[in-house]
Amino acid sequence: MSETTLSGYRVQVLVTNYGVEQDELIVPVERLRERGATVVVAAASTDPIQTLVGDKDPGRTVRPDTTFGEAGSDFDLLLIPGGTVNADSLRLESGAVDTVRAFASSGRPIAAICHGPWALVEAGVVDGRTVTSYPSLQTDLRNAGATWVDQSVSVDEGGGFTLVTSRNPGDLDDFVPAVEKALAASHDRVG
Repeated sequence: MSETTLSGYRVQVLVTNYGVEQDELIVPVERLRERGATVVVAAASTDPIQTLVGDKDPGRTVRPDTTFGEAGSDFDLLLIPGGTVNADSLRLESGAVDTVRAFASSGRPIAAICHGPWALVEAGVVDGRTVTSYPSLQTDLRNAGATWVDQSVSVDEGGGFTLVTSRNPGDLDDFVPAVEKALAASHDRVG
């Protein structure tokens, strides 16, 4: 992507306080902030977020900026990192699922990686969409009406909002530029 700034754009990252895959949280957050975006990490509580590496080894601890209920709605894009434990817990958090629905219904882009699309299934926003994810989610996504593809990044611009999805941390070099592009285009659609 070009070196245009993302200054003035706001991203909400949705996670629980335990089990998010370290690089799926930290890499997009750092890259988006480097480009000038304001990135707000919203978790279930204000307790520190314990990331994991490969779903098992402790990773970095990250302090959330706010909680789901306190984050507000003034954001241009929603980012949902994976991690099996994080994603499985996130889809049980009504505040998180409501946030996904609010972004989708308002036409703002959503980006999810690895197990993150479980929240999309729970929110009922993947019917008719083309998505990718960690391979173990493909049946869940298909059962929810999505077309699942095995590729590093999928960008589906139909269905009322842009949906960017990727399979795993190895796809971050494709995922993050697609997220940046969706973010930069978000003002053209809804602003």
